[in-house]
Amino acid sequence: MRRPVLHVLPALIAALLASPVHAAEGTERPEVTAAAKSVQQKVVAWRRDFHQNPELSNRETRTAAKVAEHLRALGLKPVTGIAHNGVVAIIQGGKPGPRVALRADMDALPVTEQVDLPFASKATATFRGQTVGVMHACGHDAHTGILLGIADALVKMKADLPGSVMLVFQPSEEGAPDGEEGGASLMLEEGVFKTFKPDAMFGLHVFSTLQAGQIGVRQGPLMAASDKFTIKIKGRQTHGSRPWGGIDPIVAAADVIGTAQTIVSRRTDIAKLPAVVTFGAINGGIRYNIIPDEVEMVGTIRTFDEGMRQKIFSDLKNVAEHVSSANGATAIANVPDSQGNPVTFNNPALTARMLPSLQAVAGADNVVEPSLQMGAEDFSYFAKEVPSMFFFVGATAKGIDPVTAPSNHSPQFALDESALDLGLRALLQVTLDYLHQPQAVAVAQTGND
Repeated sequence: MRRPVLHVLPALIAALLASPVHAAEGTERPEVTAAAKSVQQKVVAWRRDFHQNPELSNRETRTAAKVAEHLRALGLKPVTGIAHNGVVAIIQGGKPGPRVALRADMDALPVTEQVDLPFASKATATFRGQTVGVMHACGHDAHTGILLGIADALVKMKADLPGSVMLVFQPSEEGAPDGEEGGASLMLEEGVFKTFKPDAMFGLHVFSTLQAGQIGVRQGPLMAASDKFTIKIKGRQTHGSRPWGGIDPIVAAADVIGTAQTIVSRRTDIAKLPAVVTFGAINGGIRYNIIPDEVEMVGTIRTFDEGMRQKIFSDLKNVAEHVSSANGATAIANVPDSQGNPVTFNNPALTARMLPSLQAVAGADNVVEPSLQMGAEDFSYFAKEVPSMFFFVGATAKGIDPVTAPSNHSPQFALDESALDLGLRALLQVTLDYLHQPQAVAVAQTGND
């Protein structure tokens, strides 16, 4: 994931000043302060429990059960089993008003934890036929704990709440296992918005490249579209001592990888927006002196523009097929080989309107604009359906340089738990500011193309 370049938010501030209604007056709501103090210990306990008991994508059965159990204890009626393990509940306010959805993801990663914590994960699971460690190396344990805390807070104030709030606890953000479906796209396919269509949706992500106490947000594109590809190159097996007796798919694969580097460096207008083509794995052969029949390569493509995305698909397929042919081999190029995540897009008007809400809890100097992030998020599917804002919460402890800190997905990823408090206050402030300002609904419906 590319490290962000941080600066103050001039575009958002300009948009805000042009707006007739402000979402906040620059101070944290007293009910937010009180709620954060009230649920702080519970949020930390939930996060640690989920961290110690992580579950892979589409396998979040314990996590989902814990979430549903607490929501029922609050008097809510959660719907479970959406997209396998998703949990959704609606808090109906006592006054009329807009509809808001809040999302937290619940799944962990096939990563063996290397952080010395009393609640470190010792869990293992089977992933692609191998026994692997399982760790909340991306911070979804924090997101789930934060949203449970917000549920607590909103239920206590629901009599005076204008409008209603949908709580979306989403499985499989990291991607469903091979041969399965899951995540935000499947929740939508199964009708998560069928009877409750939000006017706006908000989500957050703890982020290693921000210092604890900081919030990162930008309008428009925030995180890249992500697509996976598979290229199989078929040759003809022969002994390594007489390569002329066969067709070497390893040499062809090497040529494909080398030529593919020109797709971004020479064929893509990266002055417009960045793009990435990465080969992540190569598999072929089993013995040092045998040239194999076949080599398989897998990788990822990251883009921010749909036209660039489709052109890179075409260029990579073209390179794979023609370079392989030039080596006497045959390529089967599935580019992409599955449904990828679209760009995570922050509605510009909504983001500008809610900027003061974030500044109210973090301080204006601590709300920064990150660079475009090459990492991807399937919150993007929700953002295609309703005006949305997704923001980052700093996870790296003060005194540690975020540039060199272990990143999200690292076995050494370490969350400063002050991010739980800031994340809860920020998401709750955004929610309440939006609900208490009916004008925001109309504004949020614009600029989402």
